Amino acid sequence: MADVHSKEIRSYNMSRIRGKDTKPEIMVRKFLYAQGFRYRLHVKDLPGKPDIVLPKFKTVIFVHGCFWHSHYGCKKATLPKTRTEWWKAKISKNVEKDAASITRLIEAGWNVLIIWECELKSITSSDVLKDLSERIIRNKQL
Repeated sequence: MADVHSKEIRSYNMSRIRGKDTKPEIMVRKFLYAQGFRYRLHVKDLPGKPDIVLPKFKTVIFVHGCFWHSHYGCKKATLPKTRTEWWKAKISKNVEKDAASITRLIEAGWNVLIIWECELKSITSSDVLKDLSERIIRNKQL
């Protein structure tokens, strides 16, 4: 099956996809900052370069895109109909890297929290964010 876009348009569309400072990530950061949390961004010394690092709480947060990290059961995580095998391999590699990074972080004593893109687009995003701050504080008390 051929791509519905020309090679140039597809290339342009793919170039617009960001790895950092995505809208969902910024939404989480603004919420955390407003709640008084202070954090570091994309710490290269930690496995997986977590999106948000809260050193005081020994907690890292990954804000995952449903498609790129294969959010199980999410309609945004469906594979494209073109080059399906290539996409399957690419996304599987992302999932493997995620699992390895999370394991290494936990072994190093970090609390790992994952927020999915779809959770922030729903009408319950305020509940998800409120739950996030409660989980951060709860982990600090353990």
